[in-house]
Amino acid sequence: MFMPVLATKLYIPSPRSNIVLRPRLVERLNEGLSLGRKLTLISASAGFGKTTLVSEWVAACERSVAWLSLDEGDNDPARFLVYLVAALQKISNDVGIGVLGAIQSSQPLTTINEFLLATLLNEIAAIPDQFILVLDDYHMINSEPIDQALTFLLEHLPPQMHLMITTREDPHLPLARLRARGQLTELRAADLRFTSAEAADFLNRVMGLLLSAEDIAALEIRTEGWIAGLQLAALAFQGTISMQGHQDTSNFIKSFTGSHHFVLDYLIEEVLHQQPENVQAFLLRTSILDRMCGPLCDAVLASASASGQETVGQLTLEYLERANLFIVSLDSERRWYRYHHLFADLLRQRLLRNSTLSTGEEKKGVAELHRRASEWYEHNGLAAYAIRHQIAAQGFGALKVNRHTVECFGKFDNLRGAANWDAHIQIAPADAVGGLRQFTYWRADNPADHHAACQPDHNGKAHPEEQSAGDFIGWSLAGLMNPGPNWRQVSNRATWFESY
Repeated sequence: MFMPVLATKLYIPSPRSNIVLRPRLVERLNEGLSLGRKLTLISASAGFGKTTLVSEWVAACERSVAWLSLDEGDNDPARFLVYLVAALQKISNDVGIGVLGAIQSSQPLTTINEFLLATLLNEIAAIPDQFILVLDDYHMINSEPIDQALTFLLEHLPPQMHLMITTREDPHLPLARLRARGQLTELRAADLRFTSAEAADFLNRVMGLLLSAEDIAALEIRTEGWIAGLQLAALAFQGTISMQGHQDTSNFIKSFTGSHHFVLDYLIEEVLHQQPENVQAFLLRTSILDRMCGPLCDAVLASASASGQETVGQLTLEYLERANLFIVSLDSERRWYRYHHLFADLLRQRLLRNSTLSTGEEKKGVAELHRRASEWYEHNGLAAYAIRHQIAAQGFGALKVNRHTVECFGKFDNLRGAANWDAHIQIAPADAVGGLRQFTYWRADNPADHHAACQPDHNGKAHPEEQSAGDFIGWSLAGLMNPGPNWRQVSNRATWFESY
Protein backbone atom coordinates (compact mmCIF):
# COMPACT_ATOMS: atom_id res chain seq x y z
CA MET A 1 0.00 0.00 0.00
CA PHE A 2 1.48 3.34 -1.06
CA MET A 3 1.66 5.94 1.74
CA PRO A 4 2.49 9.55 0.78
CA VAL A 5 4.95 11.45 2.98
CA LEU A 6 4.21 14.98 4.15
CA ALA A 7 7.50 16.75 3.50
CA THR A 8 7.02 19.43 6.16
CA LYS A 9 7.24 16.78 8.90
CA LEU A 10 10.87 16.31 7.88
CA TYR A 11 11.85 19.99 7.85
CA ILE A 12 14.34 21.16 10.46
CA PRO A 13 12.87 24.30 12.11
CA SER A 14 14.94 27.36 11.29
CA PRO A 15 16.51 28.98 14.35
CA ARG A 16 14.94 32.30 15.20
CA SER A 17 16.93 35.40 14.42
CA ASN A 18 16.31 37.00 17.80
CA ILE A 19 16.68 34.38 20.50
CA VAL A 20 18.39 34.03 23.85
CA LEU A 21 21.64 32.16 23.30
CA ARG A 22 22.07 29.31 25.76
CA PRO A 23 25.71 28.18 25.65
CA ARG A 24 25.45 26.25 28.93
CA LEU A 25 22.83 23.94 27.39
CA VAL A 26 24.57 23.70 24.02
CA GLU A 27 27.66 22.55 25.90
CA ARG A 28 25.64 19.78 27.57
CA LEU A 29 24.34 18.61 24.20
CA ASN A 30 27.82 18.64 22.67
CA GLU A 31 29.15 16.70 25.63
CA GLY A 32 26.67 13.90 24.97
CA LEU A 33 27.95 13.58 21.42
CA SER A 34 31.62 13.71 22.35
CA LEU A 35 31.15 10.97 24.97
CA GLY A 36 29.45 8.71 22.43
CA ARG A 37 26.15 8.46 24.27
CA LYS A 38 23.26 6.86 22.40
CA LEU A 39 20.37 9.09 23.45
CA THR A 40 19.72 12.72 24.33
CA LEU A 41 16.36 13.23 26.06
CA ILE A 42 14.92 16.74 26.40
CA SER A 43 11.83 16.33 28.55
CA ALA A 44 9.77 19.20 30.00
CA SER A 45 6.30 20.71 30.02
CA ALA A 46 4.92 22.86 27.23
CA GLY A 47 6.64 26.20 26.79
CA PHE A 48 10.15 25.39 28.02
CA GLY A 49 11.82 25.98 24.65
CA LYS A 50 12.72 22.39 23.81
CA THR A 51 12.36 22.60 20.02
CA THR A 52 13.87 26.09 19.90
CA LEU A 53 16.96 24.87 21.75
CA VAL A 54 17.46 21.87 19.49
CA SER A 55 16.95 23.85 16.28
CA GLU A 56 19.55 26.37 17.51
CA TRP A 57 21.95 23.54 18.34
CA VAL A 58 21.63 21.54 15.11
CA ALA A 59 22.13 24.71 13.06
CA ALA A 60 25.66 24.92 14.43
CA CYS A 61 26.28 21.16 14.65
CA GLU A 62 28.91 19.72 12.33
CA ARG A 63 27.08 16.40 11.94
CA SER A 64 24.29 15.72 9.47
CA VAL A 65 20.82 15.86 11.01
CA ALA A 66 17.59 14.02 10.16
CA TRP A 67 14.43 15.49 11.71
CA LEU A 68 10.96 14.00 12.21
CA SER A 69 8.14 16.00 13.78
CA LEU A 70 5.67 13.50 15.22
CA ASP A 71 1.90 13.78 15.51
CA GLU A 72 -0.99 11.55 16.63
CA GLY A 73 -1.19 9.80 13.26
CA ASP A 74 2.29 8.38 13.79
CA ASN A 75 0.94 5.96 16.39
CA ASP A 76 0.20 3.65 13.44
CA PRO A 77 3.27 1.34 13.23
CA ALA A 78 3.37 1.29 9.44
CA ARG A 79 3.13 5.08 9.17
CA PHE A 80 5.78 5.54 11.85
CA LEU A 81 8.19 3.29 9.95
CA VAL A 82 7.50 5.06 6.66
CA TYR A 83 8.27 8.46 8.19
CA LEU A 84 11.28 7.12 10.10
CA VAL A 85 12.74 5.80 6.85
CA ALA A 86 11.89 9.05 5.04
CA ALA A 87 13.80 11.01 7.70
CA LEU A 88 16.79 8.67 7.50
CA GLN A 89 16.83 9.01 3.72
CA LYS A 90 17.74 12.67 4.25
CA ILE A 91 21.08 11.21 5.38
CA SER A 92 21.37 8.40 2.83
CA ASN A 93 18.97 7.78 -0.06
CA ASP A 94 19.37 4.00 0.08
CA VAL A 95 18.38 3.51 3.71
CA GLY A 96 15.15 1.62 4.34
CA ILE A 97 14.26 0.66 0.77
CA GLY A 98 13.82 -2.97 1.78
CA VAL A 99 11.72 -2.00 4.79
CA LEU A 100 9.41 0.15 2.67
CA GLY A 101 9.01 -2.70 0.19
CA ALA A 102 8.05 -5.10 2.98
CA ILE A 103 5.51 -2.64 4.40
CA GLN A 104 3.86 -1.98 1.03
CA SER A 105 3.63 -5.64 0.03
CA SER A 106 2.42 -7.14 3.32
CA GLN A 107 -0.82 -7.11 5.26
CA PRO A 108 -1.56 -4.02 7.40
CA LEU A 109 1.20 -3.72 9.99
CA THR A 110 0.08 -3.96 13.63
CA THR A 111 3.54 -4.47 15.11
CA ILE A 112 7.14 -3.88 14.06
CA ASN A 113 9.00 -7.18 13.99
CA GLU A 114 12.70 -7.60 14.65
CA PHE A 115 13.37 -8.73 11.09
CA LEU A 116 12.36 -5.33 9.75
CA LEU A 117 14.31 -3.55 12.47
CA ALA A 118 17.43 -5.66 11.94
CA THR A 119 17.28 -4.93 8.24
CA LEU A 120 17.01 -1.20 8.93
CA LEU A 121 19.86 -1.27 11.47
CA ASN A 122 22.15 -3.04 9.03
CA GLU A 123 21.49 -0.35 6.44
CA ILE A 124 22.12 2.39 9.01
CA ALA A 125 25.39 0.71 9.97
CA ALA A 126 26.53 1.04 6.35
CA ILE A 127 26.29 4.86 6.47
CA PRO A 128 29.88 6.11 6.60
CA ASP A 129 29.33 9.44 8.38
CA GLN A 130 28.12 10.28 11.88
CA PHE A 131 24.64 11.76 12.08
CA ILE A 132 21.81 12.69 14.44
CA LEU A 133 18.16 11.67 14.24
CA VAL A 134 15.77 14.05 16.06
CA LEU A 135 12.30 12.79 17.01
CA ASP A 136 10.42 15.95 17.98
CA ASP A 137 7.25 15.84 20.13
CA TYR A 138 7.56 12.16 21.06
CA HIS A 139 4.80 12.69 23.66
CA MET A 140 2.40 12.34 20.73
CA ILE A 141 3.32 8.63 20.59
CA ASN A 142 1.16 6.37 22.72
CA SER A 143 1.90 3.06 21.03
CA GLU A 144 3.54 0.13 22.77
CA PRO A 145 4.76 -1.45 19.48
CA ILE A 146 6.56 1.79 18.59
CA ASP A 147 8.09 2.11 22.08
CA GLN A 148 9.30 -1.49 21.79
CA ALA A 149 10.71 -0.87 18.31
CA LEU A 150 12.59 2.22 19.49
CA THR A 151 13.93 0.28 22.49
CA PHE A 152 15.27 -2.39 20.08
CA LEU A 153 16.89 0.30 17.93
CA LEU A 154 18.56 1.89 20.97
CA GLU A 155 19.86 -1.45 22.21
CA HIS A 156 21.52 -2.12 18.85
CA LEU A 157 22.21 1.43 17.69
CA PRO A 158 25.19 1.73 15.31
CA PRO A 159 27.93 4.02 16.73
CA GLN A 160 27.65 6.59 13.95
CA MET A 161 24.01 7.37 14.85
CA HIS A 162 22.84 9.49 17.79
CA LEU A 163 19.15 9.70 18.74
CA MET A 164 17.63 12.85 20.20
CA ILE A 165 14.07 12.98 21.58
CA THR A 166 12.10 16.06 22.62
CA THR A 167 8.95 15.37 24.59
CA ARG A 168 6.54 16.76 27.16
CA GLU A 169 6.53 13.48 29.06
CA ASP A 170 9.06 10.73 29.58
CA PRO A 171 8.83 8.01 26.92
CA HIS A 172 8.38 4.34 27.79
CA LEU A 173 12.00 3.54 27.01
CA PRO A 174 14.68 1.92 29.24
CA LEU A 175 15.89 5.28 30.55
CA ALA A 176 17.16 3.90 33.86
CA ARG A 177 19.26 1.30 32.07
CA LEU A 178 20.70 3.85 29.64
CA ARG A 179 21.38 6.24 32.52
CA ALA A 180 23.21 3.56 34.50
CA ARG A 181 25.35 2.69 31.46
CA GLY A 182 26.30 6.31 30.86
CA GLN A 183 24.49 6.29 27.50
CA LEU A 184 21.94 9.04 28.27
CA THR A 185 22.11 12.83 28.27
CA GLU A 186 19.11 14.49 29.92
CA LEU A 187 17.82 18.05 29.95
CA ARG A 188 14.73 18.70 32.04
CA ALA A 189 12.68 21.66 33.23
CA ALA A 190 15.23 22.53 35.92
CA ASP A 191 17.87 22.83 33.18
CA LEU A 192 15.68 24.55 30.58
CA ARG A 193 14.17 27.30 32.74
CA PHE A 194 15.72 30.70 32.21
CA THR A 195 18.43 31.85 34.58
CA SER A 196 18.31 35.41 35.89
CA ALA A 197 20.69 36.57 33.15
CA GLU A 198 18.72 34.76 30.44
CA ALA A 199 15.43 36.19 31.73
CA ALA A 200 16.90 39.70 31.68
CA ASP A 201 18.19 39.22 28.13
CA PHE A 202 14.84 37.89 26.98
CA LEU A 203 12.66 40.53 28.58
CA ASN A 204 14.74 43.59 27.79
CA ARG A 205 16.53 42.75 24.53
CA VAL A 206 14.23 40.27 22.80
CA MET A 207 10.89 41.63 24.03
CA GLY A 208 12.00 45.27 24.10
CA LEU A 209 11.02 46.02 27.69
CA LEU A 210 12.95 48.27 30.03
CA LEU A 211 12.61 46.47 33.32
CA SER A 212 14.82 46.97 36.33
CA ALA A 213 16.83 44.13 37.83
CA GLU A 214 14.37 44.02 40.73
CA ASP A 215 11.36 43.74 38.42
CA ILE A 216 13.03 41.00 36.37
CA ALA A 217 13.88 39.06 39.52
CA ALA A 218 10.29 39.35 40.76
CA LEU A 219 8.90 38.17 37.42
CA GLU A 220 11.39 35.31 37.28
CA ILE A 221 10.29 34.17 40.72
CA ARG A 222 6.62 34.45 39.75
CA THR A 223 7.11 32.36 36.57
CA GLU A 224 9.84 30.11 38.04
CA GLY A 225 11.85 30.65 34.86
CA TRP A 226 9.15 29.12 32.67
CA ILE A 227 9.93 30.58 29.25
CA ALA A 228 6.36 30.66 27.92
CA GLY A 229 5.27 32.27 31.18
CA LEU A 230 7.84 35.03 30.78
CA GLN A 231 6.80 35.57 27.16
CA LEU A 232 3.12 35.73 28.09
CA ALA A 233 3.94 38.16 30.89
CA ALA A 234 5.93 40.35 28.48
CA LEU A 235 3.09 40.36 25.94
CA ALA A 236 0.56 41.18 28.64
CA PHE A 237 2.77 43.97 29.95
CA GLN A 238 3.14 45.42 26.45
CA GLY A 239 -0.64 45.34 26.12
CA THR A 240 -1.00 47.15 29.42
CA ILE A 241 1.34 49.90 28.24
CA SER A 242 -0.46 50.31 24.91
CA MET A 243 -3.87 50.55 26.58
CA GLN A 244 -2.98 52.69 29.59
CA GLY A 245 -0.12 54.67 28.09
CA HIS A 246 2.09 54.22 31.15
CA GLN A 247 4.02 51.56 33.02
CA ASP A 248 2.97 50.30 36.43
CA THR A 249 5.46 47.46 36.56
CA SER A 250 5.24 46.62 40.25
CA ASN A 251 1.46 46.26 40.30
CA PHE A 252 1.48 44.35 37.03
CA ILE A 253 3.93 41.76 38.35
CA LYS A 254 1.92 41.36 41.54
CA SER A 255 -1.25 40.78 39.54
CA PHE A 256 0.32 38.39 37.02
CA THR A 257 -0.94 34.95 38.10
CA GLY A 258 -2.22 31.77 36.55
CA SER A 259 -5.63 33.40 36.27
CA HIS A 260 -4.37 36.02 33.78
CA HIS A 261 -6.22 35.23 30.55
CA PHE A 262 -3.01 34.78 28.52
CA VAL A 263 -1.69 32.17 30.96
CA LEU A 264 -5.15 30.72 31.49
CA ASP A 265 -5.74 30.12 27.78
CA TYR A 266 -2.29 28.63 27.24
CA LEU A 267 -2.30 26.24 30.18
CA ILE A 268 -5.88 25.12 29.61
CA GLU A 269 -5.32 24.43 25.92
CA GLU A 270 -1.78 23.04 26.04
CA VAL A 271 -1.79 21.25 29.40
CA LEU A 272 -5.06 20.73 31.28
CA HIS A 273 -7.31 19.71 28.39
CA GLN A 274 -4.66 17.30 27.09
CA GLN A 275 -5.16 15.09 30.15
CA PRO A 276 -7.77 12.38 30.81
CA GLU A 277 -10.75 13.43 32.92
CA ASN A 278 -9.56 11.51 35.97
CA VAL A 279 -6.20 13.30 35.89
CA GLN A 280 -7.93 16.68 35.44
CA ALA A 281 -10.08 15.92 38.49
CA PHE A 282 -6.98 14.95 40.52
CA LEU A 283 -5.20 18.18 39.54
CA LEU A 284 -8.15 20.40 40.45
CA ARG A 285 -8.96 18.77 43.79
CA THR A 286 -5.36 18.56 45.03
CA SER A 287 -4.73 22.20 44.09
CA ILE A 288 -5.92 23.17 47.58
CA LEU A 289 -2.62 21.74 48.89
CA ASP A 290 0.58 23.77 49.01
CA ARG A 291 2.56 20.53 49.08
CA MET A 292 1.38 16.97 48.73
CA CYS A 293 2.33 13.34 49.09
CA GLY A 294 0.52 10.17 48.04
CA PRO A 295 -1.27 9.42 51.33
CA LEU A 296 -2.37 13.06 51.69
CA CYS A 297 -3.81 13.06 48.17
CA ASP A 298 -5.62 9.80 48.95
CA ALA A 299 -7.14 11.38 52.05
CA VAL A 300 -8.26 14.50 50.16
CA LEU A 301 -9.75 12.44 47.32
CA ALA A 302 -11.14 9.76 49.69
CA SER A 303 -9.27 7.10 47.69
CA ALA A 304 -8.67 3.68 49.20
CA SER A 305 -5.71 1.39 48.50
CA ALA A 306 -4.94 -2.16 49.50
CA SER A 307 -2.58 -2.66 52.42
CA GLY A 308 1.06 -2.70 51.40
CA GLN A 309 0.39 -1.37 47.92
CA GLU A 310 1.28 2.02 46.45
CA THR A 311 -1.54 4.48 46.91
CA VAL A 312 -3.57 5.88 44.04
CA GLY A 313 -2.27 9.30 45.03
CA GLN A 314 1.38 8.22 44.88
CA LEU A 315 0.92 6.52 41.51
CA THR A 316 -0.78 9.62 40.13
CA LEU A 317 1.95 11.92 41.45
CA GLU A 318 4.57 9.72 39.80
CA TYR A 319 2.58 9.86 36.55
CA LEU A 320 2.38 13.67 36.77
CA GLU A 321 6.14 13.84 37.26
CA ARG A 322 6.81 11.54 34.28
CA ALA A 323 4.36 13.62 32.24
CA ASN A 324 6.11 16.87 33.28
CA LEU A 325 2.77 18.34 34.33
CA PHE A 326 4.16 21.43 36.07
CA ILE A 327 4.91 19.48 39.22
CA VAL A 328 8.03 20.00 41.34
CA SER A 329 9.60 17.28 43.47
CA LEU A 330 10.53 18.55 46.94
CA ASP A 331 12.77 15.68 48.03
CA SER A 332 15.14 13.10 46.59
CA GLU A 333 12.80 10.24 47.54
CA ARG A 334 10.01 11.55 45.27
CA ARG A 335 7.45 11.62 48.07
CA TRP A 336 6.59 15.31 48.51
CA TYR A 337 5.63 17.53 45.58
CA ARG A 338 4.12 20.91 44.76
CA TYR A 339 2.65 22.45 41.63
CA HIS A 340 4.35 25.22 39.64
CA HIS A 341 3.03 28.50 41.06
CA LEU A 342 1.25 29.68 37.89
CA PHE A 343 -0.21 26.23 37.29
CA ALA A 344 -1.48 26.10 40.88
CA ASP A 345 -3.08 29.52 40.37
CA LEU A 346 -4.87 28.19 37.29
CA LEU A 347 -6.07 25.02 39.02
CA ARG A 348 -7.41 26.91 42.03
CA GLN A 349 -9.18 29.40 39.79
CA ARG A 350 -10.81 26.53 37.87
CA LEU A 351 -11.76 24.79 41.12
CA LEU A 352 -13.39 28.00 42.35
CA ARG A 353 -15.21 28.43 39.04
CA ASN A 354 -16.52 24.86 39.09
CA SER A 355 -17.62 25.25 42.71
CA THR A 356 -19.39 28.54 41.96
CA LEU A 357 -21.28 27.00 39.06
CA SER A 358 -22.25 23.92 41.07
CA THR A 359 -25.27 23.46 43.30
CA GLY A 360 -26.18 21.31 46.28
CA GLU A 361 -23.59 18.85 47.56
CA GLU A 362 -21.13 19.67 44.78
CA LYS A 363 -20.95 23.28 45.96
CA LYS A 364 -19.79 22.05 49.36
CA GLY A 365 -17.05 19.98 47.72
CA VAL A 366 -14.19 22.43 48.26
CA ALA A 367 -14.91 22.69 51.98
CA GLU A 368 -14.98 18.90 52.18
CA LEU A 369 -11.58 18.70 50.48
CA HIS A 370 -10.15 21.09 53.07
CA ARG A 371 -11.77 19.15 55.90
CA ARG A 372 -10.16 15.90 54.72
CA ALA A 373 -6.78 17.61 54.38
CA SER A 374 -7.12 19.03 57.89
CA GLU A 375 -7.90 15.60 59.34
CA TRP A 376 -4.89 14.04 57.59
CA TYR A 377 -2.51 16.74 58.81
CA GLU A 378 -3.84 16.49 62.37
CA HIS A 379 -3.50 12.69 62.33
CA ASN A 380 0.10 13.00 61.12
CA GLY A 381 1.15 15.57 63.69
CA LEU A 382 1.21 18.62 61.44
CA ALA A 383 -1.11 20.84 63.47
CA ALA A 384 -0.34 24.15 61.75
CA TYR A 385 -1.36 22.79 58.34
CA ALA A 386 -4.42 21.16 59.90
CA ILE A 387 -5.49 24.53 61.30
CA ARG A 388 -5.04 26.29 57.96
CA HIS A 389 -7.30 23.80 56.18
CA GLN A 390 -9.80 23.79 59.06
CA ILE A 391 -10.17 27.55 58.67
CA ALA A 392 -10.52 27.25 54.90
CA ALA A 393 -13.26 24.65 55.36
CA GLN A 394 -15.28 26.16 58.21
CA GLY A 395 -14.08 29.67 58.87
CA PHE A 396 -12.25 31.14 61.85
CA GLY A 397 -15.30 30.86 64.03
CA ALA A 398 -14.92 27.06 64.09
CA LEU A 399 -11.35 27.31 65.37
CA LYS A 400 -10.73 26.88 69.07
CA VAL A 401 -8.16 29.51 70.07
CA ASN A 402 -5.66 28.42 72.71
CA ARG A 403 -1.92 28.55 73.32
CA HIS A 404 -1.37 25.48 71.10
CA THR A 405 -3.17 27.23 68.26
CA VAL A 406 -1.06 30.34 68.65
CA GLU A 407 2.18 28.37 68.77
CA CYS A 408 1.22 26.56 65.57
CA PHE A 409 0.43 29.80 63.79
CA GLY A 410 3.71 31.26 64.99
CA LYS A 411 5.53 28.40 63.30
CA PHE A 412 3.41 28.10 60.18
CA ASP A 413 5.81 28.75 57.31
CA ASN A 414 3.20 29.59 54.69
CA LEU A 415 1.67 32.62 56.38
CA ARG A 416 4.01 34.98 54.59
CA GLY A 417 1.61 37.66 53.47
CA ALA A 418 -1.57 38.69 51.80
CA ALA A 419 -0.90 37.11 48.43
CA ASN A 420 -0.59 33.64 49.92
CA TRP A 421 -3.70 33.95 52.05
CA ASP A 422 -5.72 35.42 49.18
CA ALA A 423 -5.07 32.31 47.10
CA HIS A 424 -6.69 30.18 49.79
CA ILE A 425 -9.43 32.63 50.64
CA GLN A 426 -10.53 32.55 47.00
CA ILE A 427 -11.21 28.81 47.11
CA ALA A 428 -12.74 28.76 50.58
CA PRO A 429 -16.52 28.43 51.04
CA ALA A 430 -18.34 31.76 50.95
CA ASP A 431 -19.40 31.54 54.60
CA ALA A 432 -15.77 31.08 55.66
CA VAL A 433 -14.36 34.08 53.85
CA GLY A 434 -15.52 36.63 56.41
CA GLY A 435 -13.85 34.73 59.19
CA LEU A 436 -10.69 34.31 57.21
CA ARG A 437 -10.44 37.97 56.37
CA GLN A 438 -11.25 38.95 59.95
CA PHE A 439 -8.55 36.58 61.12
CA THR A 440 -6.22 38.46 58.67
CA TYR A 441 -2.55 37.89 58.02
CA TRP A 442 0.36 37.02 60.24
CA ARG A 443 3.39 38.78 58.87
CA ALA A 444 6.91 39.47 60.14
CA ASP A 445 8.68 42.82 60.13
CA ASN A 446 11.41 41.15 58.07
CA PRO A 447 9.89 38.50 55.77
CA ALA A 448 13.37 37.47 54.64
CA ASP A 449 13.99 36.07 58.14
CA HIS A 450 10.75 34.09 58.07
CA HIS A 451 11.88 30.45 58.01
CA ALA A 452 9.89 27.26 57.64
CA ALA A 453 9.48 25.71 61.06
CA CYS A 454 6.79 23.11 60.70
CA GLN A 455 7.85 21.30 57.52
CA PRO A 456 6.90 17.65 56.99
CA ASP A 457 9.82 15.25 56.66
CA HIS A 458 10.03 12.37 54.17
CA ASN A 459 7.81 10.23 56.37
CA GLY A 460 5.06 12.81 56.61
CA LYS A 461 5.92 13.68 60.24
CA ALA A 462 6.65 17.10 61.65
CA HIS A 463 10.08 18.17 62.82
CA PRO A 464 9.33 21.60 64.31
CA GLU A 465 12.15 23.98 65.11
CA GLU A 466 11.41 25.41 68.52
CA GLN A 467 11.38 29.21 68.58
CA SER A 468 10.76 31.53 71.48
CA ALA A 469 7.98 34.07 71.67
CA GLY A 470 10.65 36.74 71.45
CA ASP A 471 11.39 35.60 67.89
CA PHE A 472 7.96 36.80 66.93
CA ILE A 473 7.95 40.24 68.56
CA GLY A 474 6.65 42.67 66.04
CA TRP A 475 4.09 40.21 64.70
CA SER A 476 0.57 41.49 65.03
CA LEU A 477 -3.04 40.59 64.52
CA ALA A 478 -5.26 43.29 63.08
CA GLY A 479 -8.54 42.88 61.26
CA LEU A 480 -8.10 44.12 57.70
CA MET A 481 -11.67 43.55 56.56
CA ASN A 482 -14.45 44.78 58.90
CA PRO A 483 -12.60 44.05 62.15
CA GLY A 484 -14.83 43.41 65.15
CA PRO A 485 -14.65 45.42 68.41
CA ASN A 486 -12.66 42.72 70.23
CA TRP A 487 -9.85 42.67 67.70
CA ARG A 488 -6.96 44.76 68.87
CA GLN A 489 -3.46 45.28 67.58
CA VAL A 490 -0.91 43.74 69.91
CA SER A 491 2.86 43.61 70.08
CA ASN A 492 3.40 39.88 70.17
CA ARG A 493 1.73 36.50 70.41
CA ALA A 494 1.89 36.25 74.16
CA THR A 495 0.03 39.53 74.64
CA TRP A 496 -2.56 38.47 72.08
CA PHE A 497 -3.08 35.16 73.85
CA GLU A 498 -3.37 36.76 77.29
CA SER A 499 -5.96 39.24 75.92
CA TYR A 500 -8.32 36.28 75.59
